[in-house]
Amino acid sequence: MFTMRKILLTTILLVFIILPPSSLQATSTQNPVYVLTVDGPIVPVVADYIESGFKAAERDGASCIVIELSTPGGLYTTTQKIVTQILNSPIPVVVYVSPAGAWAGSAGTFITLSANIAAMAPGSRIGAAHPVSIEDDSAMSEIQRQKITHDAAAWIRSIAENRGRDPKNAEMAVVESRSFTDTEALNANLIDLRANNLNDLLKKINGKTVKNFDGTTITLKTDGPIRYYPMTSVQKFLFAISDPNIAYLLMSAGILGIILELYHPGAIFPGVAGGISLLLGLYTLGTLDAQLSGMLLVILGLVLLASEAFVVSHGILAVGGIISFVLGSLMLFSGNQMGLTINKGVVFATAFFMAAFVSFLLAAVIRAQKRKVVTGIEGMIGEFGTAVTDIAPKGTVLVEGERWQAVSKEPIKKGEKVVIIGVEGLTLKVQKVKEGGNESD
Repeated sequence: MFTMRKILLTTILLVFIILPPSSLQATSTQNPVYVLTVDGPIVPVVADYIESGFKAAERDGASCIVIELSTPGGLYTTTQKIVTQILNSPIPVVVYVSPAGAWAGSAGTFITLSANIAAMAPGSRIGAAHPVSIEDDSAMSEIQRQKITHDAAAWIRSIAENRGRDPKNAEMAVVESRSFTDTEALNANLIDLRANNLNDLLKKINGKTVKNFDGTTITLKTDGPIRYYPMTSVQKFLFAISDPNIAYLLMSAGILGIILELYHPGAIFPGVAGGISLLLGLYTLGTLDAQLSGMLLVILGLVLLASEAFVVSHGILAVGGIISFVLGSLMLFSGNQMGLTINKGVVFATAFFMAAFVSFLLAAVIRAQKRKVVTGIEGMIGEFGTAVTDIAPKGTVLVEGERWQAVSKEPIKKGEKVVIIGVEGLTLKVQKVKEGGNESD
């Protein structure tokens, strides 16, 4: 029995010595497939996320990178950065427009066509890649519009030609803003295949040979483990506020908070919360390449609205502020965004709410101005307090938790109740309160 055990242990040891490590760990050393997910507008944080994902995939020896994409569009400059990353990636990149019903609109079209393999889920669509938003087209001259359009058309033709796709159909997506269903895109030679889900995609592309921009060819091996690469917490937060509508609402909320603080100094919370919201909104709009002229008009609107708290203009400054705010809001995005706009309904609803809010504050101020003064030090006349020290004729009294210098025509002992009958500078004139709560003569 002992001999048999020795033989068995010796045999196992010889197996480990003779066989190479790769044959013993074939399953565990399969190169992973990295999966990145982009679901939303193409903004700078997305480019940072993709760049960090590509670096992680390269360190991990990934055989392939899959980008699951669903986007209405985004910034032209950010799109250029992402496309450049894909074209120069040493690891094959697959862009998969998914899930069913997803859209690779505008900027998403350029990103999809730049991949080694472009795939779409059933019911998804691609296209409408005109670089200038239809809503903001009027803010540009015809020459500017044509320059941007022709540049984008040439760029997408170059991408399509180098990836073996149809350059004419790709150009139609830009010049004519044409959209394609998944079936139409496949027939138009804009994508390579349709796949029901990620597993179906990986099965279909396993063993395919793809060519990089430098001419080298790579055979895909996509039967390894799937490794999802999510955004970091910071990236998720920045991505969440990178929606133009959310950034705009943050800025608007910040303006309202600051206005409230100016009308009611000392409230503190509205000013602090408003300042943070305003800075976050302006920062995000800046990263989204918002037009400087639009941002300046919005800031001018803020200054005019805030000035109403200090200058009596009977609402003229407030009206001017609202008009400046609305015009600036409508001008924020124009020219360099592909599908990034602020919903006009959000703009007008925000302006209406802001006008109502400022009107309410103005009405409150006017009502307060018409009332008899009952606040400040004069408003303390008739209030009761307690002598903290003997008053003969000067001393200290405690009124509503605050210590005040006081004078009296009669001696008042420490601890006796007093009533304020007048004010002289910051000194209170007091009298001793008789037993039963009546003032002394």
